Amino acid sequence: MPIFLKKRRIQRILITFLVIMMILSIICVFYNWWLAIIHILVIISFYYLLIKADAVFQSEAEKYISLLSYRVKKVGEEALLQMPIGILLINDDYIIEWANPYMASCLNEDSLIGRSLYDVADVLIPVIKQEIENEKVTLNDHQYQMIYKKEEKLLYFFDITEQALIEKKYKDEKPVISIVYLDNYDEITQAMDDRERGNLNSRVTSLLNEWANHFGIYLKRVNSDRYIAFFNEKILHELEKDKFSILDKVRESIVRNNIPLTLSIGVGVGLSSLPDIGASAQSSLDLALGRGGDQVAIKLTNGRVKFFGGKTNPMEKRTRVRARVISHALGELIQESSQIFIMGHKYPDMDAIGSSIGILKIAQIYKKETYVILNEQEVDSGVQKLLDEVKAKTDIYKHFISPSEALDLNMDNALLIIVDTHKPSLVIEERLVDQIERTVVIDHHRRSEEFVHNPLLVYMEPYASSTSELVTELLEYQPFKKIDILEATALLAGIIVDTKSFTLRTGSRTFDAASFLRSKGADTVLVQKFLKEDVDTYIKRAKLIEKVEFYHNGIAITKGESDEVLSQVLIAQTADILLTMENVEAAFVISRRPDDSIGISARSLGNINVQLIMEGLEGGGHLTNAATQLYETSIEDAEQRLKEVIDKYLEGGNEE
Repeated sequence: MPIFLKKRRIQRILITFLVIMMILSIICVFYNWWLAIIHILVIISFYYLLIKADAVFQSEAEKYISLLSYRVKKVGEEALLQMPIGILLINDDYIIEWANPYMASCLNEDSLIGRSLYDVADVLIPVIKQEIENEKVTLNDHQYQMIYKKEEKLLYFFDITEQALIEKKYKDEKPVISIVYLDNYDEITQAMDDRERGNLNSRVTSLLNEWANHFGIYLKRVNSDRYIAFFNEKILHELEKDKFSILDKVRESIVRNNIPLTLSIGVGVGLSSLPDIGASAQSSLDLALGRGGDQVAIKLTNGRVKFFGGKTNPMEKRTRVRARVISHALGELIQESSQIFIMGHKYPDMDAIGSSIGILKIAQIYKKETYVILNEQEVDSGVQKLLDEVKAKTDIYKHFISPSEALDLNMDNALLIIVDTHKPSLVIEERLVDQIERTVVIDHHRRSEEFVHNPLLVYMEPYASSTSELVTELLEYQPFKKIDILEATALLAGIIVDTKSFTLRTGSRTFDAASFLRSKGADTVLVQKFLKEDVDTYIKRAKLIEKVEFYHNGIAITKGESDEVLSQVLIAQTADILLTMENVEAAFVISRRPDDSIGISARSLGNINVQLIMEGLEGGGHLTNAATQLYETSIEDAEQRLKEVIDKYLEGGNEE
């Protein structure tokens, strides 16, 4: 404690003593005058001493404060000039008015005063313009935590380079688990003898071991068609830069020998515990397989998924055994339910309506109360012709209800069957997905990130031509006595429309399903009636084709007028026709839709994966057939975004 403060305490004691003496003097006046006079003399003496003590105190206090101010000022100067904290003071024109020596050393400059930030540290300009108060910046290979004081135009810089290096090392060394799966291995090797199977295993294992050794991956085969790999996030980044070229190497090496074997890889990353990482890897693999295989899926902790590969048409892998199992499981779920709701996607096409009618037939076999959700305001002319035929069949049409009518019904123990989509945001009435707990998904599109939560049964086969084909196979294994001609025709119409009259995405099972429907009376003439179009539609499509432009080699893009509303079916048909033109490998048609969104329909011959391009615009589909809808944007902006995604795809960046 400073000495003058101790004296101040003594001074306070003397004042207290003086007050007591004064009180005693007043009392003595009444009893003894002489004693009172003595008290007064003592009080005067003490008062004099107090005055002298106060003068000394004031003098010492002034000296102490003066010394303290000097020391504080000196410490402040030392802090500004010597402490390892960068300080910049700028004006409105980004001219440096003052900087401490440490800041100059950070920028490798002798002096910064009077210099412009544009000359010495232009990376700071955007941060200052955006008025970001706290930001990490890099200057001369060092990382700094920058604090910006807007009112004072003052910037502080704290060197966090070492901390950043530690954080990077920690992140780079976080564990990653990957499951490598040989697509279609059992089907391929079933007809092989031991020597052929051994040669195949040797070639695949050799390729995978070479890949693992090159990147420093621990790879272990756990059964005939599955490997497990352990590495860290640093290696994962290297694999991403390499675009997981192992997919191409295996495909090119094995397929060259007429063996259609490909790889699917699921990667788990970013979680704290090894069981969670392993579960994420399995989930990623399921997603990759659900999208057709021959690709890598990496689930990130923020919910997003990165995809690599998937650039080839998937091989047909589903078996009739699986179709029979799914059919029986669906029948059991229907029997256990009080009522059945069937719903397709918004603006349903022939496939969505046809598959809905097929599922309606299955539900009727079990004599269950069944409803098909349909918004008749969202159907095009072709689907409307089918509905007109359905209306003539009152025993079928009585099951069609609007979304509002469905929401008013009792949902207890109900079963919702979603067809031709798996995205809740695309179904006709999303609130039904939230209200009905028991859900089944039947779809032929490649699986995307968005998916119905916790469905009871999923039948997703991206190898199928259409959902109508899948429903037809399920129907074959149901104990029905008779199928109506219109029901068979609706399913056949769905297959014909999605395969463009059996020219695209058509496998042997597609013809099997069509043959079954034809044997049940499906009317091909009636299908052609559904597909007929009026002259106005033909003219609108011709105008779209007239405005086509080529972007890169073989990519055709056309767009409608900004105020013109066209149906999704029309723009899809336009894309199909463009694909028949010479030198067109892929076609994209952009137009405003009836719901005021911007629709993009994409088609390709297979060399360009339009699914990956549409996924870059939050859409999806198949390798040769995909689409998306963009909201709160213009046709011009949609075209610009499409071109940016195409550029990224052509450069090799196919991850989401």
